Amino acid sequence: MQHHHHHHQPSSKPTAHHQHHLPALEAVAMRGKVRTASLLLLLALFAFLHVHLRPSPPLDPRLGLSNLSNLSNLSLAYAVREAGSAPSRHVSSVPEESTDAVSILFPAWEVLVIAPPATAGGRGWRCVFQNNATSPATPAGVLPFTKRAMFKCRLPPSVRRLRPFFQPALTRSSSEEKEEEEGEGTFPATAAEELFRWSFLAYESLSTEDDVVLFVKGVNNRQGINRSPDELSCVFGDDPATAVRTAVTSSAQEVFRCAHPKLPAADSGTEIKIKITLEVARENRVTLIPSVAYYTPEQRRLAADGPRSLLCACTMVHNVAKFLKEWVMYHASVGVDRFLLYDNDSDDGLRSVVDDLSRGGYDVQVLTWPWPKTQEAGFSHGAIYANASCEWMAYVDVDEFVFAPAWNSSARPSKLMLTSLLPARDDPARNGQVSIKCYEFGPSHQKTHPPEGVTQGYTCRRRIEQRHKSVLRLDAADASLLNVIHHFRLKEGYRSRQVRLEDAVVNHYKYQAWSEFRTKFRRRVSAYVVDWTQAINPASKDRAPGLGFEPVEPRGWAQRFCEVWDDRLKALTRRWFGSESSSELNMAWQR
Repeated sequence: MQHHHHHHQPSSKPTAHHQHHLPALEAVAMRGKVRTASLLLLLALFAFLHVHLRPSPPLDPRLGLSNLSNLSNLSLAYAVREAGSAPSRHVSSVPEESTDAVSILFPAWEVLVIAPPATAGGRGWRCVFQNNATSPATPAGVLPFTKRAMFKCRLPPSVRRLRPFFQPALTRSSSEEKEEEEGEGTFPATAAEELFRWSFLAYESLSTEDDVVLFVKGVNNRQGINRSPDELSCVFGDDPATAVRTAVTSSAQEVFRCAHPKLPAADSGTEIKIKITLEVARENRVTLIPSVAYYTPEQRRLAADGPRSLLCACTMVHNVAKFLKEWVMYHASVGVDRFLLYDNDSDDGLRSVVDDLSRGGYDVQVLTWPWPKTQEAGFSHGAIYANASCEWMAYVDVDEFVFAPAWNSSARPSKLMLTSLLPARDDPARNGQVSIKCYEFGPSHQKTHPPEGVTQGYTCRRRIEQRHKSVLRLDAADASLLNVIHHFRLKEGYRSRQVRLEDAVVNHYKYQAWSEFRTKFRRRVSAYVVDWTQAINPASKDRAPGLGFEPVEPRGWAQRFCEVWDDRLKALTRRWFGSESSSELNMAWQR
């Protein structure tokens, strides 16, 4: 508790010579004091209302191309963790355990806390914010490479009106605490760093034999407009004054490539893990991007036993556990050897389903990927991460099934079916990518998820094909790793080949029963696609035609997007994977 002491200066009494002027002077002085006091009171009230009642600014200020010139306040303290101004705090007598952590403000007032590995899976942790408000810290898994633990907290409403936001403390009280949504805690007496904003952050890194790949939000914010590598440097180390810098060789979307640093030789067996970030130099101003990424010279690769698989599949997922078995079992039967899933915050038992598939002999790898709206970056990451294990990578989502009409004449699937669509290894035309057009299926009168699977339940589609999905020869991907809607830029000398609809098509079960489709309102996965809750670009092809900006079922949804009944894949999968007992159809993925 702070005590304020008021010191009064002694006043001198007026002399007799001045006594006759005193009443008039006192009256003037009193009127002046009243006016001054009233003015000060009004100013104080205005300042209070301005600070505490002003509306909160948007969470995604797009600190990038247009605003980097205004980022002088983003000082090198981001990388050095220097002490900054911090709010005043009171001290509690309740003993608490705390740990070193760094936090990021995600959309929708969600805070991702990254903590030391020892805290992984621990219960009873709470986030304590700058005004001593708290919220439960829910375990959110482990980052795959650094093994650091993750927790999710909600930013309490009482904190949202404050500016700036400070990093919360991750604490666990020795006393019994209720798991209420909000409570009171003790913010540490040490100075705090500002909370990292997700819109401006270096978040992931991996190394190849030749260079380092760094993933950063907030530098290249607009599709097709990328900052010149000449303005950028990779920075290795916590202290900018002593950090090692290397030149950036490629800048595209959220992917930046630079040379390995020359570091002092480490003892044999010592793991090297160094903070890495991006430095932007523009108009005599240098900006260091806040970072939670770490560099290690060891190459991070998808584990490979034996030679490279001819064909793998990669996708980003969120709560697809109920669909996954059907998708994996089908594609494995027609030629996909391995599956790489980038798990974006699933909480529906995905790992349990993957374990079941693994026990059944399917090769499914899950990579924890907590970063929102980073589908393009995740696909770029996969192209590097899986290169040593896979020759070709199919970038198809869990609601997309590759199908060739000619397969309808086959009594059973063959692992040569999909790979027969790929060019030969010695292909003289140097086809580096195969593009397959999509048919988009509608709800097909379904009101709920069909338990026998999407291939059985959704059989009515739109007439005209839409977009395409790609199968990429990983060695043919351009060094920029640039990709748009599942389609990669290729190295010089390579070309893409479009497959005819008669030869193959992707059945995209896009517009499912409303109970499933409404989950798309949560957040779009692409960095360059507007979330559907924002009243922007209503005519986007990413949206359902005529869809509003709220997850409210449109009238007649179950009958929409139904122009052609197409049950070819339904009949095929029923023949390959179905069995009937007691007159009831049972698909292999239902067992």
